[in-house]
Amino acid sequence: MFRLLFGIIIGILLCPILGYLWFTRGNPPVAVADPPLPFERQITHIPLHARIHRDMPKTVPIQATADNLIAGAQIYREECAFCHGIYANPSAVGANMFPHVPQLWEKHHNDVVGVSDDPAGETYWKVANGIRLTGMPAYNRILTETQMWQVSVLLANADKPLPPEALNFLKTPLSYEVPTTASLPSMPPKPTR
Repeated sequence: MFRLLFGIIIGILLCPILGYLWFTRGNPPVAVADPPLPFERQITHIPLHARIHRDMPKTVPIQATADNLIAGAQIYREECAFCHGIYANPSAVGANMFPHVPQLWEKHHNDVVGVSDDPAGETYWKVANGIRLTGMPAYNRILTETQMWQVSVLLANADKPLPPEALNFLKTPLSYEVPTTASLPSMPPKPTR
């Protein structure tokens, strides 16, 4: 009986020590290309969705007017398109993140465009608060409340016809001009010892 009890105690003490050593030796999957831990998706998604559904706004304070959709498209292009892509042009960056960033202008299961099947309040919560360990920043200190709602309403209506001005923002390919070495300021010489 004593051996059994001793074995249980050693087993209980050994598990946290082995777990600590496994973590501190750099063994957990931390690179984007690493396979996820078992049950990682469930461990992260269940509390995330519960929190969102508990805290998300239940009413939308702005309407899906042409002005709000155009403003939302402009904000989306400036703040979101780099990771979430634009109309008919997915983001190469978003595809190489973990977890993969949803492309908000592409159809997925049941021909749903982006997150247009989610309530605008859910999208607003994600925009305002961000999502830990995904690269999704919290915009509640970057954008105004109205701007966050404009983007959220735009995405909730992604499967509906949008004003031509909004589509112009969403269809124009992103362009990031890289300065040439000739246009860069010269660096001061390194001090020698």
